[in-house]
Amino acid sequence: MSMYLLYESSSGYGLFEAHGLDEIGQNTEAVRSSVSDLSRFGRVVQLTAFHPFESALDALNQVNAVSEGVMTDELRSFLELNLPKVKEGKKPKFSVGTSEPKLGSHILEATKIPCQSNEFVLELLRGVRLHFDRFIKDLKPGDLEKSQLGLAHSYSRAKVKFNVNRVDNMVIQAIFLLDTLDKDINSFAMRVREWYSWHFPELVKIVNDNYLYACVSKMIDDKSKLTEDHIPMLTEVLGDEDKAKEVVEAGKASMGQDLSPLDLINVQTFAKKVMDLADYRKKLYDYLVAKMSDIAPNLAALIGDMVGARLISHAGSLTNLAKCPSSTLQILGAEKALFRALKTRGNTPKYGLIFHSSFIGRASAKNKGRIARYLANKCSIASRIDCFADGATTAFGEKLREQVEERLDFYDKGVAPRKNVDVMKEVIEHLQNKDEEDTVEASAKKSKKKKAKSGEEEEAMVEEKSEKKKRKKDTADENEKSEKKKKSKGEETDDGHSKKKSKKKKAKSDE
Repeated sequence: MSMYLLYESSSGYGLFEAHGLDEIGQNTEAVRSSVSDLSRFGRVVQLTAFHPFESALDALNQVNAVSEGVMTDELRSFLELNLPKVKEGKKPKFSVGTSEPKLGSHILEATKIPCQSNEFVLELLRGVRLHFDRFIKDLKPGDLEKSQLGLAHSYSRAKVKFNVNRVDNMVIQAIFLLDTLDKDINSFAMRVREWYSWHFPELVKIVNDNYLYACVSKMIDDKSKLTEDHIPMLTEVLGDEDKAKEVVEAGKASMGQDLSPLDLINVQTFAKKVMDLADYRKKLYDYLVAKMSDIAPNLAALIGDMVGARLISHAGSLTNLAKCPSSTLQILGAEKALFRALKTRGNTPKYGLIFHSSFIGRASAKNKGRIARYLANKCSIASRIDCFADGATTAFGEKLREQVEERLDFYDKGVAPRKNVDVMKEVIEHLQNKDEEDTVEASAKKSKKKKAKSGEEEEAMVEEKSEKKKRKKDTADENEKSEKKKKSKGEETDDGHSKKKSKKKKAKSDE
């Protein structure tokens, strides 16, 4: 059986025929040693056909199809044109060697041409790649390297732009930054408390919140200047008039030392920085919530935005999380405890990151493991729906959350929960009805628009007709007026001529 080699280069498809190959004696090591010698390799492998790509965009599309294991129409026509034709009902007496097994299986399904991809074929293709510029005579020196570099850049750029994970790396970066900001804001706020407490130590006991403490310290500045006029301003910040009065009274009888204006300016500047960081943290949280509603709406509706984002971040991507079984998702984040338990032969952990969900906190001590297992199961379903569904909706996540609530009631009160099959059917029916309603509304809107357009067109036609009639009347009136003027001028000229003739006759008679 003869063998053909399909080589996908950056400049086009190449089909090579391998001569004198013994299937029994296919020694990979012998081929590997003989590949580097072109004189020996050229006797075995010869070029049959070459199909160049039309443009750089065509090359990119072809390479993308090859990497996904798909045979394009161009490749199919190239193979059917250059491979030996097989009669109907008979097996082909040749095979095609490919570097991609998926592509070979697709070629076999579509064209019934047998394909193989093994170490022997890969070594032969390595030799083809090594001496490819010698086989193609029309290639100029440097053309192959340029096409390889351009295709590599465009292919990698397309892969970076096309992210299957729906840009979930933005969620990963946002949750990492949120954790970092929480630590930094906490440590900076403690530093503001310690620094300003030298000047106003009583304020720490009155204002407990770090953000409010930074706001108040920036507003007060110097405690000796505190008066009752500051009470309305302090009330706006603290939200409590009694606390504002307490701050003013404490400032009058404070035991803290006085600070120089330069020190107070530095304290104020640092407090302002802490306030800015806290404000940015709020904006970042809103951004994370918006991103989670776009990327994983069902997971966010089920377990919350923060816990869902932590699960995606720990798994690496939404796709990786969807691939995880529920048992892995249950202990995600507790890997150290798991391996320590396996090493010491102790009890394995019951939950990891999902412990931060409110469901596990609401369950009793004996039911925490059971509800954690059930919640991990629902989170796995929600993540798979978010990853592989075409449209984004929170309907599945809300129903899954209701199921977890029912399971909690079952553990506490013994109320039997609904089956998952019935709940999913209910959600699918609801979504289908909603889609039908949307289509009906859209069609109604379109019909209204068409009617409005037809009405406008009719009105425009009527207006055009009325304008045409007016124009015709105007033109007719103008024509009548012009004819009357001409007639009146003709009569005047006739009267003048008759008067002149009568005068001449009178003059002749007088003579």
